[in-house]
Amino acid sequence: MVEKNKNYEIEIGGLGTGGEGVGKFEDFTIFVEGALPTEKIIAQIIEVKKNYAVGKLVKILRESSERVKPFCPIYEECGGCQLQHLSYAAQLVLKRQQVVDAVERIGKIHGVEIFDTLGMKNPLRYRNKMQFPVGKNLAVGCYARNSHKIIDTDSCMIQKAAADKVLVAVKKILKRFNISPYDEDTHKGILRHVMSRVGFNDEIMVVLVTATKNLPNEKAIAKAIRAELPEVSTIQQNIQTFHNNVILGRETKILYGKPTIKDKIGNLEFNISARSFFQVNTAQAEILYKTAKNFAELTGKEIVIDAYCGTGTIGLFMAKNAYKVLGIEIVNSAIDDAKKNARENKIRNAEFIVGDVVKVLPRLENYADVVVVDPPRAGCDKKVLETFAAMNPARIVYVSCNPATLARDLAILSELGYKTKKIQPVDMFPFSSHVEAVAQIEKII
Repeated sequence: MVEKNKNYEIEIGGLGTGGEGVGKFEDFTIFVEGALPTEKIIAQIIEVKKNYAVGKLVKILRESSERVKPFCPIYEECGGCQLQHLSYAAQLVLKRQQVVDAVERIGKIHGVEIFDTLGMKNPLRYRNKMQFPVGKNLAVGCYARNSHKIIDTDSCMIQKAAADKVLVAVKKILKRFNISPYDEDTHKGILRHVMSRVGFNDEIMVVLVTATKNLPNEKAIAKAIRAELPEVSTIQQNIQTFHNNVILGRETKILYGKPTIKDKIGNLEFNISARSFFQVNTAQAEILYKTAKNFAELTGKEIVIDAYCGTGTIGLFMAKNAYKVLGIEIVNSAIDDAKKNARENKIRNAEFIVGDVVKVLPRLENYADVVVVDPPRAGCDKKVLETFAAMNPARIVYVSCNPATLARDLAILSELGYKTKKIQPVDMFPFSSHVEAVAQIEKII
């Protein structure tokens, strides 16, 4: 048994889901942040639990050939990225392994074809949306690893360059108007988050998330932002008064401009509001959706249900190859955007319904030939999967951002008469430990 504060020599065999190195000492699992597979290290134990320990990297005795120098000057402090010290090629290999391990260990499913991860040609400046918390002295940036300390920054190499300009300008302006940051402990203060979205042709949305209904000097602040950033298309205030960790509230006020900006995936243009879900990596989203469409194997005769449809992106991407698409989403504004997206892209065979997937789907039994589902990280409710099976589609295409819940849901579907045929991992978040995957699941005849 390992002891706290003692040093141990450890061989690192893999990476955990948070990007930390995983090794063993006398068959006891130890997680070490910053360590990489194949490395031999010395780690100081800082926490001991019943089944594992957490260690701090003290020294690398044998370095991985895939270890590289991080490109970000605050990488060691900031919690926004986890894998900058690992070569991009190696990241793609390890992300595929995440999917393999989850499917085999959690799902108990073997023999599925799992392809190599589809990565980016240039994995920098890919995020079209960033939402930075605001702290003392109007520090704006990501949280430090494993804490709520905010690492102040003026630039982030994984967000669009236009968003850097938003970060610098908004901080300066909010300090000028003496806008106080929200304090999580006392629940006092005004500003919780600064969010930016960058769309097609660098169209910019700025969202100030406040803990109060009123933003002092809102008109003057909006005018000052426009003076600093004349290219900004819309400035909005989102109101989040609840004492929780949810970033966006239900009410959004437009301080300047229009309610949405546009982004483009393939030949389709999409309207995106402050609260709408839209993939943060536009370039990889096109690859993700092309994969999903290929896995759907549409002939033009199918009725497709797009569960958790967001602004309708996947469903609209498939609509031209289907007979009809029906999208379901609980967020009203996202459905409004989806309907607008369908009209503006001249797609007439897509319909969108506001509602909870769990409640709407039972009313649509025996309606779908193909079901496409892109659920939150928690995956699908078992009732939803049972309803999918009751609809008897020939094929289910599952887009997942969490290999563990994907594996769990694939196991449930296998009990309901469906077999996973193949899985394609896609790297939507370079330098993070996250991976998306698209699974093709077919009815067992």
